[in-house]
Amino acid sequence: MKKWIFSIIVLLLLGYGFMKYKAGIIDQSNEWQPPATNIDIPEAASQTGGFTIKVTKEMVFQGDLLLVNKDYPVPEGLNPESEAVSLVKNPELIDGFGVLDNTIQLSPRLADKFRTMVKAAAQEGVSHFLISSGYRSEAKQDELYREMGPQYALPAGYSEHNLGLSMDIGSSLAEMNQAPEGKWLKDNGWKYGFILRYPEDKTAVTGIQFEPWHFRYVGLPHSAIMWEKNLVLEQYLDLLKQQKSMSATIEGESYEVFYFSVTENNTINVPAYGEYEISGNNADGIIVTVRK
Repeated sequence: MKKWIFSIIVLLLLGYGFMKYKAGIIDQSNEWQPPATNIDIPEAASQTGGFTIKVTKEMVFQGDLLLVNKDYPVPEGLNPESEAVSLVKNPELIDGFGVLDNTIQLSPRLADKFRTMVKAAAQEGVSHFLISSGYRSEAKQDELYREMGPQYALPAGYSEHNLGLSMDIGSSLAEMNQAPEGKWLKDNGWKYGFILRYPEDKTAVTGIQFEPWHFRYVGLPHSAIMWEKNLVLEQYLDLLKQQKSMSATIEGESYEVFYFSVTENNTINVPAYGEYEISGNNADGIIVTVRK
């Protein structure tokens, strides 16, 4: 009898222990939480195959793709004059080309890109380049506008020369529409990020007469896309705004170009991954260019 009672007690104790053990497992599993982490994940890696960018309204008015024409003036506060320097006073910037006079100003960055381009032209026997105008202050533009009138000049603040990304390029051999330098730039400038800004067949779009001497820097791959599709800057920005994205492959380099409307400070998701640059369009959005 005692053994039977003892056996029952043992069984009850074992059952109670088992239930407590099982309940303990359930309780622990319900209370478990993932460990906290202090790892700071970079924005560029926060998405699979893409990244995020914090953008501000000010970005709309900065960069190499700003549209400047009779409808869109140089943004206030941009101050390209702070980057422009006299080429004559900085002769190390003059390499492979000449300057018309001692008033020519360019930013060192633009001078360097132009120097790279004309050195490539020299390897093909085209080497008589001459810069006749670069950056112009608004005061200088106003003087030119008063002197030449609206048929030949834009008001102060509405000229690309006030932006600091354009230059008038000539040849010491002949006029640019006949000189080898003019033909070479028209056919090859896009490879170095430059575009003929006012082509003969686009006067209805640009509102500017044919200027075979006026070249604008926009950078790759934009110059290549514009060249391939026969677009001027106005048309390119409009098309990009409609399509939202474009792609291009240039000498083995793959690019993705995206347009984003920006009306306030926020964060945007770019569905690509790689080195990137941002430029505003001087109107309503930004262009993100990703080199994969």
